[in-house]
Amino acid sequence: MTDTAASNGPTTASADRLPALRRLFRLQWEEVQQKHVLLYPEGMVQLNQPAAEILKRCSGATSVAAIIADLEQAFQQTGLAPDVHSFLEIAHAQGWIEYR
Repeated sequence: MTDTAASNGPTTASADRLPALRRLFRLQWEEVQQKHVLLYPEGMVQLNQPAAEILKRCSGATSVAAIIADLEQAFQQTGLAPDVHSFLEIAHAQGWIEYR
């Protein structure tokens, strides 16, 4: 999937970029497993709560900075930017998200 990452530009999740789930991926709650999963044609990825909360906000219309602000407000925490940036870089490298 490195070709995909390369075609979408740098993997750095800068504050003004607009992350979105790629077309082949779908985020959903899996009742049996009691967790969110990311579904795609070849399989499924089980997500922990922080990963799911970040991906829920990757609509393609919300900037990375706004996602961080929303998460910090929702969970009444500050300093989440490094973790969010790190996760988005991993998600982009895995081909789960793209930037608009």
